Amino acid sequence: MALFDCTVDATSGHARALTYETAHGSFQTPMFMPVGTAATVKGVMVDTLYDLKSQVVLANTYHLSQRPGESVVAEAGGVHRFMNYDGPMLTDSGGFQIFSLADTRKLDADGVTFRSIYDGSYVRWTPEENMRIQMELGADIAMQLDQCAPYPATREFVQAAMELSANWARRCLAAHTREDQTLFGIVQGGMHLDLRLESVRRLRQIGEESVAAGHKDFGGFGIGGYSVGEEHDLMFETLGEVARALPENKPRYLMGVGNPTTLVRAVREGVDMFDCVLPTRTARMGTAFSSTGRMNMRNAKYTHDFGPLDAQCSCPVCRQYSRSYIRHLVKSNEMLGGILLSIHNLHFLLDLMRRAREAVLADAYEDFYQEWMNSPSAKDY
Repeated sequence: MALFDCTVDATSGHARALTYETAHGSFQTPMFMPVGTAATVKGVMVDTLYDLKSQVVLANTYHLSQRPGESVVAEAGGVHRFMNYDGPMLTDSGGFQIFSLADTRKLDADGVTFRSIYDGSYVRWTPEENMRIQMELGADIAMQLDQCAPYPATREFVQAAMELSANWARRCLAAHTREDQTLFGIVQGGMHLDLRLESVRRLRQIGEESVAAGHKDFGGFGIGGYSVGEEHDLMFETLGEVARALPENKPRYLMGVGNPTTLVRAVREGVDMFDCVLPTRTARMGTAFSSTGRMNMRNAKYTHDFGPLDAQCSCPVCRQYSRSYIRHLVKSNEMLGGILLSIHNLHFLLDLMRRAREAVLADAYEDFYQEWMNSPSAKDY
């Protein structure tokens, strides 16, 4: 396969199984990406990520550009060498972080000025500057700079954010020149189907015009602006039609979603890739994912429970440690508790998507979906 080739290995209903080639190897979908915001998946060593068969790690442009700075990462040889991870990586543009800090940023058509959470200094980003930073960081996949509208928001606000994001997508694609890195465009439009489909139309047109001019197309597409406060059922009123409006031969990445049931439902609608801090953040709070639902490991009922976290799980934590011991670690505020739960929760989502792929390859995704939706855990996520 050539660099950034995408192969559709199988479909089952709207669910898809893809293989995507990057400079650091191929990855297969459906898949979940652990979040390593500051070039580290919190508490999880790189060797453990390999053992868990993690395929792509996500890092964040906003945070890395502020600390230690993209020039330091570039001097180290790029984000892969900086964190000693040799698999495919993706950098989020940092747009979500900027626009979540509404009281410390100023937006205009040309770019955005924001105040750093690290030292209070003011930073100016245009789409071109954001591309320069992401090219220096050197992940395999970069994301365009976009404006993520909050929920709720007026239609007028959401439409303006969609239009700005489309204009910035054009500028990002024109400015992105690194050959061993691809760029994903991002669909916006809030909960409005017509605005979402217009965003897709504009992104496809931008890519086609770029190719006609002898330049690059988008290598895939993020679907942003969901999971920003709305009920997930509201998201699913439009998600499927939006996903299926995107090109069939490019990955579709639902950004910032890590709820297991939501992943299973979204794959059924044609989504391929996911990321979220949920499995590791909830782990640090003492919560374990399991085949029977979420488990609060602070609960006293686990004090004398010497069984594994999840009897159906094959992760190294479930093979070696008891519920009682993990509860002891969590209650004692021992860092190992959060580490073990992070490993287990990541394995849970990675394995869930592995099994989803197997179901697509067997053209049995609907059976897989119904089995999950009727399981004890489905309503607990």
